[in-house]
Amino acid sequence: MTTSTEAGTQSVLELNGLSVDFAVDGVWNPAAIDLNYRIRPGEIVAVVGESGSGKSASSMAILDLLPKSARIRGSVTLNGEELVGASPRRMRELRGSAIAAIFQEPMTALNPVLTIGSQIVEAIRTHTDQSPSGAKQRAIELLTLVELPDPEKAFNSYPHQLSGGQRQRAMIAQALVLDPQLLIADEPTTALDVTVQAEILELIRSLRDKLQSAVLLITHDMGVVADLADWIVVMQQGRIVEQGEVLQIFQDPQHPYTRALLAAVPHLGGDSEVDLSESLERVVEDRVHEAVHTEAVAVTPGTAVLSFEDVSIEYGRAGKLGTFKAVDSVSFEINPGEIVGLVGESGSGKSTIGRAAIGLQPVSAGRLDVAGTDLSKWSRKTVRELRNRVGIVFQDPSSSLNPRLPIGESIGEPLLLAGEAKGAALDRRVEALLDSVNLPVAYRNRFPHELSGGQKQRVGIARALSLKPELLIADEPTSALDVSVQAKVLELLRDLQAEMGFACLFISHDLAVVDALADRVIVLHRGKIAEQGTRNQILRAPKDPYTQRLIAAIPVPDPIEQRSRRELRQRILQDTEGA
Repeated sequence: MTTSTEAGTQSVLELNGLSVDFAVDGVWNPAAIDLNYRIRPGEIVAVVGESGSGKSASSMAILDLLPKSARIRGSVTLNGEELVGASPRRMRELRGSAIAAIFQEPMTALNPVLTIGSQIVEAIRTHTDQSPSGAKQRAIELLTLVELPDPEKAFNSYPHQLSGGQRQRAMIAQALVLDPQLLIADEPTTALDVTVQAEILELIRSLRDKLQSAVLLITHDMGVVADLADWIVVMQQGRIVEQGEVLQIFQDPQHPYTRALLAAVPHLGGDSEVDLSESLERVVEDRVHEAVHTEAVAVTPGTAVLSFEDVSIEYGRAGKLGTFKAVDSVSFEINPGEIVGLVGESGSGKSTIGRAAIGLQPVSAGRLDVAGTDLSKWSRKTVRELRNRVGIVFQDPSSSLNPRLPIGESIGEPLLLAGEAKGAALDRRVEALLDSVNLPVAYRNRFPHELSGGQKQRVGIARALSLKPELLIADEPTSALDVSVQAKVLELLRDLQAEMGFACLFISHDLAVVDALADRVIVLHRGKIAEQGTRNQILRAPKDPYTQRLIAAIPVPDPIEQRSRRELRQRILQDTEGA
């Protein structure tokens, strides 16, 4: 098998026959099997594959951070030094100084009760003999290096006082305290919006060029791989099935699993003859900053399942702290049998609108009509009456299912509480719902922890559709799933919607997923609608600069096209800043 390093070239990291096993009930179960690859200085190697493929287990073996139930065999060398079997003391010396890690969720990786600055200073002084003032100066230099807008303020801030992208930058700064030769980035952008993700990818690329560090990128996002990687290692069920240069893997994948992985990635504009890059280029050349005219979408009066008329939603109460307006004069409608995508960054008000649509958040102004029920005058009785006609699918299926109930009871609970069915009739309804989401009837007695992420999301969909709702709210239902599982869940939603005819508000920050599913698209920015219209109008010919930036920030699984899109995004940002 070819590797990422030519013969005779010194590698920063080299894996030879690395295997990782976990002991379960006295039996060794393989998580990674006979892995072989290398990383040179200044090179980014992406390890890709679905959950359970062994990506994270192998990277934690490099850092020696696996639990005691794990067994590591084979060889891992860092600049020629063997790490397998190294003493705990030596590994502590290497972590931070020679190897550093950027984790997926900075909020859980950073200490919530310490300021960002104190955490970076602690990392510096643990490995060096710098004075507190010298460590503080170095910390501010690092926060400047990762392009935080106000390094002094960030130094004195707690993690919860920073945005997701700023927290990720702070964690990267902490990882760079001693200029490590190897940087392990484990899903560093999965929890971020596309625009913030684009900034973090640009930052990692810039730091790689400045520091010539080797980067091990672990991800399931093939768009991120196309944007950043030089070499790709594809893993399936613990084994490397293919590896090669980024262009070769994307343009001529050899293994069936690699081809299936690439085919499962949703492509923005994939079913359209319109070239998205050309469309954006034309918009930029014409006038990026033209005034926005929200597109009027024709709706027959009285037919809408969901109707927002100049709706505003506020958090907090009038007083010393005042209120925060999360949604500001929003108007749109969804007809029976229609899927409308609601897109925007975190904090734009998407989930607030979804919560209002199911009666969990009262409105402060305007009229909200759901399935013929006026929710403008919110009351518990009104919400109880509404719940039989509205279903919701949550982002994280693991936390939305009761871990103590078999999935059959979770699916049947809404039917039982609504008095729709009980006894043998309830059993038949549950079995029919399991069949509708392509799960075996025998699964009804399994608990949530016995199912995969995709299977749990299918259970969530079955439960949401148990009462045959007129409206389904899908709040980021695929963001936590692998691309192949995501594709199956999207196909299932399409099929069920076509069969049952419910209206659907699909909330997402992933425009490629929305493109694969929605009939119309609404773009939300800071609580206001930036523009709305048909899928082709919004995603092929966006008029609002904010929509243009959103689309330009999406990494596509094609290294050549992604390079041109990255340049185009920089032009849009420069034009917007110069306005």
